[in-house]
Amino acid sequence: MCAGLILSVPSSMMMAMASWQEFDQQAPELAAVARRLMDAYKHKVLATLRKDGSPRVSGIETSFKDGELWTGSMPQAVKALDLRRDPRMAIHVGSKDPEGPDPSAWEGDVKLTGRAVEITDEAVLTSFQLPGTDSHLFRIELTEAVWTRVEGDDLVIDAWHEGAGVRQIRRK
Repeated sequence: MCAGLILSVPSSMMMAMASWQEFDQQAPELAAVARRLMDAYKHKVLATLRKDGSPRVSGIETSFKDGELWTGSMPQAVKALDLRRDPRMAIHVGSKDPEGPDPSAWEGDVKLTGRAVEITDEAVLTSFQLPGTDSHLFRIELTEAVWTRVEGDDLVIDAWHEGAGVRQIRRK
């Protein structure tokens, strides 16, 4: 025990996190929509925090394995360095524009918020068959998932927060 040593952990880092599997158990309908959109669209946008605290957005791909959501990165990519320094992140999953004039035909988009935990276990890394030997692998843990879409004249937002369940908001 070191007397006088005070460790400061940002409150945002102490929030309860859920694995994808836990999210799926807590909010199966929302998780199914999020998974469908994530599987349908290969490219997503990852938001991380730079050293100075400003946001950085990067393109990523994700995968599901063993009840978890994963993303990887090339060696020493700035997004990986951002996540190593501060694991807080958000992922945006877009969808194609609706065909025709009906905005309700839009599938909507999904936003996930949480943290990315770098995995360094050799057996896990090997199971992903990542290119090269210095690639990064991150397991995504969630605090929030949001699906935004249009129904009739309403903007509809389904929002799940770890420990609080799903809430729906409708705006005219």
